[in-house]
Amino acid sequence: MASGTIRVQRAVALLTIALFLALCLVVNLYWPLPVWVGGLYLAASAVCFVAYAIDKSAAVAGRRRISERTLILLGLACGWPGALVAQQALRHKTQKVSFRSVFRGSVFLNVAAFVALSSPLLPGLLARAGL
Repeated sequence: MASGTIRVQRAVALLTIALFLALCLVVNLYWPLPVWVGGLYLAASAVCFVAYAIDKSAAVAGRRRISERTLILLGLACGWPGALVAQQALRHKTQKVSFRSVFRGSVFLNVAAFVALSSPLLPGLLARAGL
């Protein structure tokens, strides 16, 4: 992969994380978030980073790998910031287009769920829907 492409991927990864942090700050200004939400993202990111490191090590050594599905689900379960850092730091899972597409979709779903669950509008919408 060309070094220019790698720089762009790193910039996009860092920008994505920075934008999410900014979103968290804005949401917290209007609807204070519980402290455990930040802890959840940090812990899940650490677990996700370790999973990517284990998978990268297994790939290099020719051992059994962690499934892509598991990596995607770890990212979806609030670990995607750690996955982005791992992808760039370890240069792992950055070239397979199909994985990157599904991963991006999982990031979008996680952020959408974060916004929906953080908003005080959700309980009202659920009540109107009879849920």
